[in-house]
Amino acid sequence: MKIFLKCRLLLHSPIDSEARNVNDYTLHHQKALAVSNERSLREEIIAYGLKLTPSGLSQGTSGNLSIRFEGGFLVTPSGAPYEDIIPQDIVFVDMNGCYDHPRRPSSEWRFHRDIYAARPDVGAVVHAHPPYSTALAMCRMDIPAAHYMIAVSGGDSIRCASYYTYGTQELSDAVMQALDGRLACLLANHGMIAAGATLEQAMWRAVEVETLARQYALALQIGKPSLLSDTEVTQVLEKFSNYGLMSRKESPD
Repeated sequence: MKIFLKCRLLLHSPIDSEARNVNDYTLHHQKALAVSNERSLREEIIAYGLKLTPSGLSQGTSGNLSIRFEGGFLVTPSGAPYEDIIPQDIVFVDMNGCYDHPRRPSSEWRFHRDIYAARPDVGAVVHAHPPYSTALAMCRMDIPAAHYMIAVSGGDSIRCASYYTYGTQELSDAVMQALDGRLACLLANHGMIAAGATLEQAMWRAVEVETLARQYALALQIGKPSLLSDTEVTQVLEKFSNYGLMSRKESPD
């Protein structure tokens, strides 16, 4: 019995120790990867935030961006110039709207949260106040199928959500109605929202929506734009499933 026990210890102790070491290393590696991934997402938000003004989507501190992350999302802080934001300033908000951070999240965190809760296909959201989209939103106008690029919205129109005070749950509820079956919408007397599987895709969609808004506004000055039929829009939507960034379905989470 003594010999058996001795052999058992000799045979199993090194293996058990090695297994513990492997498990500890794996856990440490996973934690390191998670920290690295979170920092890269924070840096990505800042990088795209710095593109808002040059792209013509926003000015000053207006607009906000977010990326789905773990059990919530990472979002830009409230009222901060993008050139002054550092990775640590990006706020993590859980799906209950709670956060533990010295800075406050964007005042529009509610519609970011509600979009992620309702839309598993969305991994990132861009909210901005570009001039043409906002001008149409001030007139409370939808953008109809006047150009085939309407397909970037995921449907035959870009709806304008009803007006409510910014940062309120009422506004978020209106946004969710306008985004039903869509990936972009206008906000009455306010601005626009674009969503995507990734922040790159959401940003691209925001620029395309603003381009559509500008083209539609110009067309209205010339005459009455001719709209595409439902069949024509459906054909474009089918083709767009493999078009550029539209074909990228991966989410960062």
